[in-house]
Amino acid sequence: MHEDDTTPHTHGTAPGEGSAPSEGSAPDGGTAAPAPDPAGRLADAEDADVTVEVDRIAVDGTYVRVSSIGHPGARAFVLVAGLGIAATYYERLAPHLNENGPVHALDLPGFAGVPRFRGAVSIERYADAVERVLDDLGLEDPVLVGHSMGTQVVTEVAARRPELRDLVLISPVVDRRARTIRQSAGRFLRSSLHEPAAVRWHGITAYALCGWHWFRKVLPRMIAFPIEDRAAEVQARTLIVRGEHDALVPRDWVRSLARVFPHAVLREVVDGAHSVMHAQADAVARLAVDHVAGRITDRGVGSLQRVRDTTTSSDLARLSAKEAWLVLKSRFIELAGMARGDDGALEQAKSAHAVAMADGDGIPVDPEDRREVVDEVAPEVRGR
Repeated sequence: MHEDDTTPHTHGTAPGEGSAPSEGSAPDGGTAAPAPDPAGRLADAEDADVTVEVDRIAVDGTYVRVSSIGHPGARAFVLVAGLGIAATYYERLAPHLNENGPVHALDLPGFAGVPRFRGAVSIERYADAVERVLDDLGLEDPVLVGHSMGTQVVTEVAARRPELRDLVLISPVVDRRARTIRQSAGRFLRSSLHEPAAVRWHGITAYALCGWHWFRKVLPRMIAFPIEDRAAEVQARTLIVRGEHDALVPRDWVRSLARVFPHAVLREVVDGAHSVMHAQADAVARLAVDHVAGRITDRGVGSLQRVRDTTTSSDLARLSAKEAWLVLKSRFIELAGMARGDDGALEQAKSAHAVAMADGDGIPVDPEDRREVVDEVAPEVRGR
């Protein structure tokens, strides 16, 4: 992975970042070593945590499903997905964020088989649900990460909680010059042409679980939500990431949005599209971890630096036959678990997927953990 600076620098350093060198340059003006890669650090760890725990937190007559991975620590990442989408969209990103604490991926009401809200629905109501999760888990200063509609939800939460220090917005919506369903649908379809097959599969299955009625009920709320109005109230340092081919989130839109946040930096992932956090997970993970660590300097919201992901493999390309079968079988078990509301099946399936992807990446996994997970999901592959 390397970074290309394609736009002029217009401003100074953001508050709190001091004189830390930016990615790609050294303090003395020379060439710096490559930016830290959290995926690489994980590969060097003694053991990777692959056990996923699934819990329910009651909110407003329904619940939020929370899938957690990693050991307790000082800073947790909380991941909020987009409209109709399951937390599965974060399956590649989540394991690489467990540097300073656990990672909690949320399935919100109405999505991924979770029962819907009764009555009116709004972005603010989803923000209420996320706040309830933060309070129930006792998270005092988590890093909120949102994708697509999830960026609206976490921005609303951050606007209400000025004590939060860090925010990550991936593919923030909706461009204020295209706030109609027809315009957004056309842009989304153009972006989807650049998505890998795995992302399309996740989208199709997630939308099927969500159902057309609920999707149609929430969509107008997402289209109309003025994220830029709430951005001005956010005190957190904000990282905004878009994919190069994301027609739904054009460059000029993220530039104008970043100017509203008191402290924001922009990054664009080469070859990425709307679901960049899945297809280019290593690059997005590196950016998120470096942002929280203060290693990303602010060269001004007029500067949109580009990063390139050369390590995230597409689909099942890097997996052996055994690992590929474990991924495929766990995926169908996960879908069935969502449809039935079977959290035990979800834990097994998500853990098995984590084992397969860790093996494919050459990341060490405790042999006993692997054996337990594989025996629960696919004992037929244990002896292969």
